[in-house]
Amino acid sequence: WEEVLATKGLTVVDVYQHWCGPCRAVISLLRKINNELGDELLHFATAEADSIDALEKYRGKCEPTFLFYGGGQLVAVLRGANAPLLQRMIVDQLGKEKLVLEHGGQRKVVVDNDLTDGEKIKEQWTHHHSEDGEIAATKSITVAIIKPDAVAHGKANEIIMKIQDAGFEILAQDERMLTEAQAGEFYQHKGTEECFKDLVQFMSSGPSRILVLSQLEDSSDVVQNWLHFIGPADIEEAKREKPESLRAQYGTRTLFNAVHGSEDRDQADRELAFFFPDFSTAPGKAQDAEEERVERTLALIRPDVARGNREEILTHINKSGFKVSLQREVMLTEEQARVFYLHCSEEDFFPALLQSMTRGPVLALALTREDAVQHWKNMLGPFDLKRAKKEHPECLRARFSMEGDPVNQLHGSQSIEEASREISFFFPVQQTLAVIKPDAVDQHKDMILEEIHNRGFSIRRMEEKLLSREMAEGFYKEHRERPFFSQLVEFMCRLVDHAPPPQETPQRGYLALSQVFKLL
Repeated sequence: WEEVLATKGLTVVDVYQHWCGPCRAVISLLRKINNELGDELLHFATAEADSIDALEKYRGKCEPTFLFYGGGQLVAVLRGANAPLLQRMIVDQLGKEKLVLEHGGQRKVVVDNDLTDGEKIKEQWTHHHSEDGEIAATKSITVAIIKPDAVAHGKANEIIMKIQDAGFEILAQDERMLTEAQAGEFYQHKGTEECFKDLVQFMSSGPSRILVLSQLEDSSDVVQNWLHFIGPADIEEAKREKPESLRAQYGTRTLFNAVHGSEDRDQADRELAFFFPDFSTAPGKAQDAEEERVERTLALIRPDVARGNREEILTHINKSGFKVSLQREVMLTEEQARVFYLHCSEEDFFPALLQSMTRGPVLALALTREDAVQHWKNMLGPFDLKRAKKEHPECLRARFSMEGDPVNQLHGSQSIEEASREISFFFPVQQTLAVIKPDAVDQHKDMILEEIHNRGFSIRRMEEKLLSREMAEGFYKEHRERPFFSQLVEFMCRLVDHAPPPQETPQRGYLALSQVFKLL
């Protein structure tokens, strides 16, 4: 205890309780503040009031408490999850501590009557050095689903951007094609409602995007905050009473209301176990801050500099230990650029940014290495081009700037969550339909399926059907005027003939319909 408090600089102790929503929510806020300030004299620690006798008087109060220590002395106390005030106090107290260290003088010591004998806290708190900003706590979560209608209309990435802009943190996500059995199991609590069959059919009609959400800051109840954000389940009610909600903006009718939210914490836990059975909100020892973490980040080389300098920039990337896992050139429309940079739409530089992103092909790269997000940000340098040139002339943004252009020519994701969203934007999962025709189903199906897997495809859903004539005509309707149309329809509807073994009935041939998603 004494050794930790005597650490040079300012130490902020977060006294929290696992059951308290605001207490858990501030963990991500502290990480954010720590990353932004990046000061070696700033340190964070957590102390769980529920399990530490010395912090007994903090129990039963659904608010976090922050104890500020300088030179082993208590210099300030803050109660409550007030993000702006907390950030101001950290900056203020850090400045005061620096003055004491640089010029001497007395610290202004305070007394907190709720804090008992500090000796009892020894070995009962978790300390995290400011270099990595990792702060241990169990997060409060909810499960969100971007439903098949929104995914089919290409709105998933746009919705995810709005989710993150609203302060929600995406801890995990997956694209999933539910079978009818899975959809029925997931919505079994609605089994007695009239809409149940339609709901199951709708939720198994196409891919959904499944998200595990927490909140970055100021969250008393992430479950209710998410429900408030998405709006009423009835679309007309949502449009009338909460026109800014996700369901009002993206839903079309009650079942097709674009997004799902857990109704309470118990349901959130059940839904988390349903979709992510191995997910844990508590950090394990394997996630120790000292371990190197393999991450992916998005890098964009904007059109002007990509024309003449792409190979030189790629050389820098390779020499820095990155692996380019995905790469493509894409010509963005103005609308696509607006969607990608929606969070910058109010900035003065936004028109210039749109112009820069749409005047030629953009080179998009998914980069992989340990601590990829931070390492790439370090290589890029400051976002502001004037600052980059003045303070970090060796950084990539300064070195590859364009004369007379105020927009920097290189982009990097700001966080792991943002990297996931941005990579999905430029490298979306593609899907196609594969049909194994009747003549190949019986003798070659297994060989064909094995080859599909070997070529990097993932089969998300597979059915075997015997097509009726009407189904086959509908499936091949674009060939209706071709001379072979009748033969094709007859072939797709026919049974495969077999010479049955003695005392066995003839086997029927089937058409195998497979939805195949290419793995990136």
